[in-house]
Amino acid sequence: QVQLVESGGGLVQPGGSLRLSCAASGIIFRIDTMYWYRQAPGKERELVADISRGGRTNYADSVKGRFTISRDNAKNTVYLQMNNLKPEDTAVYYCNIRLRAQYWGQGTQVTVSS
Repeated sequence: QVQLVESGGGLVQPGGSLRLSCAASGIIFRIDTMYWYRQAPGKERELVADISRGGRTNYADSVKGRFTISRDNAKNTVYLQMNNLKPEDTAVYYCNIRLRAQYWGQGTQVTVSS
C-alpha cells in the first residue's frame, strides 16, 4: 500500500509564492522519477515538472524560471517551489510516482487571485 500526502496549497495574490510538498509512505523501496501535475477547470491534466532520483529536472515551458522542483530521497518527499505566481497557475496540483502501478496524491488547490 502506497499513499501520497500533499500539502501547501492555498490562496495567493499574483506575484506571490507557495511551496507544495508531497510525502510518499507505505511499502516503498525505491522511487525513481517523481512528478507534479496540475489540472485547471475545463482543461486536461498537464505535467508541470519532474525530477529523477539523481536530481535531473524538467519543466513545462509555462513555468520555467518561476517554479523549482526538488526532492528529499531520505523522506520520500517531492517539493514544488512556485514563485511569481500568475492567475493562469490556478489549478489543483497533484504529485505522482510510478512503481509497478502509478500512485497519485489527493491534490492540493492553488488559487492565484487578487
